[in-house]
Amino acid sequence: MVELSPEDEQKLITLSPYQQAVLRLLTEVPKGKVTTYSDLAKELAKRNNAYSPKASRAVGTAMRRNVCAPRIPCHRVIKSDGSIGNFRGGALGGVAEKIKLLQEEGIEVENGKVDLNRFRHDFS
Repeated sequence: MVELSPEDEQKLITLSPYQQAVLRLLTEVPKGKVTTYSDLAKELAKRNNAYSPKASRAVGTAMRRNVCAPRIPCHRVIKSDGSIGNFRGGALGGVAEKIKLLQEEGIEVENGKVDLNRFRHDFS
């Protein structure tokens, strides 16, 4: 789990409450594990019924607005089919960078996908 610094907290307050909640939840995903946009939305809804478990796109927006990267590891969030998804707002070379970061943490990426049976974080 990532411990947020006072500086991180100051950055987070510039975001919406939902985006803050998503990024705080993401701090629970340890090195060597991934989660999905859908998993984050569902877990957040379990913890706070004001949020929708179907808000995967809103989770993606929170990742794009991650003001605490790389401390809050948005590279650990992938699509629910195991594919990598975007990184750095779709910037050229972003996906390759995301794959490199995942591999540096011991996560295997084969044919652009991560085996969720092996590397998915369990929030329970």
